[in-house]
Amino acid sequence: MLTKFTVSNFKSFATEFVFDLQNTNSYAFNKKSLKNGVVNNGLIYGHNGVGKSNLGLAIFDIIGHLTDKNLSENEYKPHTYLNAESGSKTASFKYEFLFGDDKVCYNYEKTDVRTVVSETLIINGKELAKIDRRNSDNAYIDISGAETLKRELSNKNLSLLKYIRNNTVLEENEDNKALFTFYHFVDRMLFFRSLYSNMFVGLETKSSKIEEDIIAKDNVQDLERFLNKAGIECKLEVVKELDQERIAFDFGNKFISMYDIASTGSKSLILFYFWFQRIRENEIVSFLFIDEFDAFYHHDLSALIVDELINTGVQFILTSHNTSIITNDLLRPDCYFLMNKRIIRSLANSTSKELREAHNIEKMYKAGSFDV
Repeated sequence: MLTKFTVSNFKSFATEFVFDLQNTNSYAFNKKSLKNGVVNNGLIYGHNGVGKSNLGLAIFDIIGHLTDKNLSENEYKPHTYLNAESGSKTASFKYEFLFGDDKVCYNYEKTDVRTVVSETLIINGKELAKIDRRNSDNAYIDISGAETLKRELSNKNLSLLKYIRNNTVLEENEDNKALFTFYHFVDRMLFFRSLYSNMFVGLETKSSKIEEDIIAKDNVQDLERFLNKAGIECKLEVVKELDQERIAFDFGNKFISMYDIASTGSKSLILFYFWFQRIRENEIVSFLFIDEFDAFYHHDLSALIVDELINTGVQFILTSHNTSIITNDLLRPDCYFLMNKRIIRSLANSTSKELREAHNIEKMYKAGSFDV
């Protein structure tokens, strides 16, 4: 799981910005929101323009050079990639992961989403791979099974770690086991946005049509159950329109295509369900970031969605403006984060008061009890 992330000179992050998921407290309630002392379920709050979306994109920048998964290039345009106010020519990214007892640290710098200037891989304190093309195109590699690889890598669009992955059959040992787990984790990361279109980063190589995907997975009746649970009373059927299968609302004597009459909130919920099919399957998604996850939801529905995600066990981070779900009934104070342009910090670490389960932390938030 992801335990700590640091970024600088990327989009709105001019200076070093640290998102630490390990700085937790010893609350006795909602323990399943943490895993091995690390935040497993988190919500981020902040005013418009502080960089919540950019934080998600920064975390998922790794997809651009380590995988062949979908990137959504429009979110990583060259002229908006580096911070406009910084004089640095590279953006810096630092990841810390914990897989069982193995700690994996992966740091790199890039000039754009595809161009890797430097990379360093450290597993359990041991440096296994490194390259810094500002000094030399020669890479340092100390990985069992990679001894025969050439060390000179002048192509800046070729990641050292991806090169190792694609050109070796690594020996079985503890370090390589952690490396395989790291690769597998990154392959299964998913970022998506609940607004407008089906924009996503990671997990899959191309976009699927939502209706076709739900029908192909034979999940139409499950979607009906999900929508009814969310308060949208309906009956769904698959109908043929111009030789194409569509999902329609069944009104007894009439079928109307789902997307022809669905509200904005319903469309957002259907988009969530499209991804939820994957999220709830074991080992399909490793890390989830949903930007503005409840932009069109009633607060009761927002709470339902968070609860559904908690039950999957997947590590997730959500951004929201909905304060009604800042409650100890759902998560806990060290899982709610307040963010401004310089810092992100949990509620638990944003006050000198000792927070208890009985506290109304939404009321405290609105009263200005937390400071970042």
